[in-house]
Amino acid sequence: MKIAIISDTHGSITAFNRAMEVAGPCDFIVHAGDILYHGPRNPLPEGYKPQELANAINALDVPFVAAAGNCDAPIDQALLSVPIQAPYAMLYIENFKILVNHGHDASLEELIELCRKWKVNLLVTGHTHVKQLEKKDDLILLNPGSCSLPKDSIASMAILEDSNIRLVNLENGQTLESISVKL
Repeated sequence: MKIAIISDTHGSITAFNRAMEVAGPCDFIVHAGDILYHGPRNPLPEGYKPQELANAINALDVPFVAAAGNCDAPIDQALLSVPIQAPYAMLYIENFKILVNHGHDASLEELIELCRKWKVNLLVTGHTHVKQLEKKDDLILLNPGSCSLPKDSIASMAILEDSNIRLVNLENGQTLESISVKL
């Protein structure tokens, strides 16, 4: 099982294509929100072509699971053939539970509490454009960073494969951090 995990593409077909190239063939693509629109406070990302990005997502031959971000609007759903779930998207892979939430409406502490209540193994958030991979007891916290507008200077994504989650630098494909998981 291989899952590509991205966030905050903000309409950049260039960033999306690079993430898909780095990920290679996968079984799922998970997006933690802010898919098509760049947002009024953000600059236009390189390759800003939301219609082209929507077409690329619609043409995928693997499941695309997305949680709504603060820049996602009802009109975005009109362009996409896959649902943008709000405020949460949940994936079950055998006994492994993944909760996806953009992270703009709830504090990290509130999301962690919800994960503990629901016995979630992996919490995926976005919004900050800053990558994070951390283990807190039995919960893994993951923010894949932004593949289009990183605030920590490195465009990134995450890949969950076999028993490993790794943050990946999109410029060179190198692993930045990794954590073992029990699937």
